[in-house]
Amino acid sequence: MAGAGRLQARFAALKAEGRAAFVAYIMAGDPDTETALEILSALPAAGADLIELGFPFSDPMAEGPPIQRSAQRALAAGMTLNGVLETVRRFRERDQTTPIVLMGYMNLLLTYGLVAFAADAAEVGVDGLIVVDCPPEEADPLADALDRTGVALIRLATPTSDDARLAVIARRTAGFIYYVSVAGVTGVKAVDTAGVGLAVERVRKAAGLPVAVGFGIRTPEQAAAVARVADAVVVGSALVDEIAAGLAANENVTSRVLETARRLAQAVRSVGQATVQA
Repeated sequence: MAGAGRLQARFAALKAEGRAAFVAYIMAGDPDTETALEILSALPAAGADLIELGFPFSDPMAEGPPIQRSAQRALAAGMTLNGVLETVRRFRERDQTTPIVLMGYMNLLLTYGLVAFAADAAEVGVDGLIVVDCPPEEADPLADALDRTGVALIRLATPTSDDARLAVIARRTAGFIYYVSVAGVTGVKAVDTAGVGLAVERVRKAAGLPVAVGFGIRTPEQAAAVARVADAVVVGSALVDEIAAGLAANENVTSRVLETARRLAQAVRSVGQATVQA
């Protein structure tokens, strides 16, 4: 099972458990290829139900400083889009069940070739793709290529997406919808946990898919609050910050990232999930 099927199976299993998913984001190649693979491979045991794997780009416009620096470290260490796919291939040698969603920017995909990328991504075991700077109006060539390979195209919804826009966003979307909980870039503003529930319900109704909430979630308390109302909780900046801190302190970055992931995963799993729907 791969692609949208693996995502559907994971969300169905979590619904049966009555809880939200914890989605961990890291950047491929940060701080180097082997360490990033070590972190990636250990995240499921640390509690990650899904993994978002960033592919580094020199101008990540949706990212705040932590993930910008993460991309810079990965690029400096020599990570490429081919290298990202190889990282997934190596991960799949040991883990055939944890969904992996790649997240990045259109420039690299156009350079690679959309049809070739979709085929290669499916072959190594990628389940979904989030392309931050590809609006629905321009996404048909990418969606066509992904549809042929079974890789899910996952779109972003934001606090400014009205009902008409949500209908457009939902078209040709698979797997889940990623709800950006704050206006702005990653890792800067805190999520409005009080208001996110109504937004999630609106997005879920429009799309008929699980809703993952990300941007602005850094603490176990925030993660738990979002887990009460969303189908998945995405944390990225708080994890990549541990890599930067570990490098600065000359400490083991893998241990730091995994410990933070464990705390966040425990928080997500600790709350009552009667309100979670699919």
